[in-house]
Amino acid sequence: MFYRPENGHGLPHDPWNAIVAPRPIGWISTRGTQGDNLAPYSFFNATAYVPPQVMFASTGAKADRDGTKDSVAQIAESRVFCVNIADFAMKDEMNASTAVHAAGISEFQAAGIASAECDSIDCPRVAGAPASLECRATRVMRLAGEANWMVLGVVTGIHIRDDCINADGAFDLRATGWLARMGYRGDYARVTETFEMIRP
Repeated sequence: MFYRPENGHGLPHDPWNAIVAPRPIGWISTRGTQGDNLAPYSFFNATAYVPPQVMFASTGAKADRDGTKDSVAQIAESRVFCVNIADFAMKDEMNASTAVHAAGISEFQAAGIASAECDSIDCPRVAGAPASLECRATRVMRLAGEANWMVLGVVTGIHIRDDCINADGAFDLRATGWLARMGYRGDYARVTETFEMIRP
């Protein structure tokens, strides 16, 4: 089949949500004048090695955040954020943090997720996350469409949970599984298998 997005796809479920998958989840924590916030975003990835950089995009808006969501609004204010990486063992906590709360309500408290302070920025992080990336925002930019925003950041500090470094000294979540977003409303993947291919 072929379809133009502006004309619709005619299927019972939007295939766009499933075509680009699996997607890593950036579990974004922020701090602003209204308090701390935590929310997962699957439009997320690393963008560069040196210096290490990341991006995430937010779609949709809340009535109390003037055309965006809490994460983007707080990053625009503070210029810092933390990307927490969730493994399969933290799937329920990550999912609980998707609940929509009024601005100023901390998902850390609402979902019972332990937090810790970042070292290089003034921001909370998920205390039990396999890895957390402390970031300074370099750009907060509007994307095409209504209430679509992208945040770019430089990583200023990296936390790695000790048990996530294997005997070879590599970051490895195969024991618990990387958590990835698939398509549609609640489809996820647990990645426990990897293979190696050497570039020619």
